[in-house]
Amino acid sequence: MYTNPILDDNFPDPTIIRAADGWYYAYGTQTRLADGRIVNIQVARSRDLTAWEYLGDALPHKPAWAAATQKLWAPHVSEAAGRYYLYYSARPDDAPDGALALAVAVADGPAGPFVDSGRPLLRGPGFTCIDPMAYDDPATGQRLLYWGSGFGPLWVQALAEDRVSFAPSSAARAVVQPSGPADDAANYHRLIEASWLHRRDGWYYLFFSGDNCCGPRAHYAVLVARSRAATGPFEVQPAPVVAANAHWLAPGHNCVVTDAAGQDWLAYHAIDVRRPTFAAIDDAEGYTRRALLLDRLDYDPDGWPRVAGGTPSWQPQPGPAGALVP
Repeated sequence: MYTNPILDDNFPDPTIIRAADGWYYAYGTQTRLADGRIVNIQVARSRDLTAWEYLGDALPHKPAWAAATQKLWAPHVSEAAGRYYLYYSARPDDAPDGALALAVAVADGPAGPFVDSGRPLLRGPGFTCIDPMAYDDPATGQRLLYWGSGFGPLWVQALAEDRVSFAPSSAARAVVQPSGPADDAANYHRLIEASWLHRRDGWYYLFFSGDNCCGPRAHYAVLVARSRAATGPFEVQPAPVVAANAHWLAPGHNCVVTDAAGQDWLAYHAIDVRRPTFAAIDDAEGYTRRALLLDRLDYDPDGWPRVAGGTPSWQPQPGPAGALVP
């Protein structure tokens, strides 16, 4: 049995993978610890997805092109041929308008230390180049990177064999567009971000989030679209997979992890109504504190994924099966 949160600290924008060593590893956005230390990219590990050991900083040295930034966001880690690739967002030091860029770093182990490739993978205006997620498509053999959006679409583009650059002659393709009235404060789809692709039973499920993760007017939920191909076209499910309740506000920026029994779980961050802020890096008086939550992901008869009740759990419930140990 376990009770949310599974990691009761500021651990936003989570990615969880099961590595070759049999451990689950969770990665989170930059934060400041209670003792004042700044952690660029957070990493923790677990055997069972519910009890976590905090390991510290997976990216102990900022990239040379973003050495002064305190904007290191939304890590995604993938494993290939015994190496680990960390995709993340960073604000370049020479960005005149504060725009972010996609970045990639490489390590020999899942806990790092990761070393940046030496240059941004992609620059863009404003907040368009955020929230990368890498995916190897078993149907086509393509290495894909999803990202976005900053009030624009979610994008996908093929990565090169080296995984630190885009494939020659490839081009970015919009896969999901924001929709609905931009001035409707109740519209989760007016700003979309945080792509996560998951394949199950012939469907490619593209999870994403909208619309405002943080602050006193946070309004955020996990959303989903699906397709028979990794690059679309995608059909969007209008209803959220997970939305707020009286215990947890603004749930979102999810990943999907499968336990040793083959059961899918949705991991995501949310705001605890009892402790909504913490002393952040750039706001000593308090900024949105997003803890790490986990809930079982099931599928309706028509194939759409769902979490029981459509909101985060807050009471004890049966936990996942443990990790497979080689």
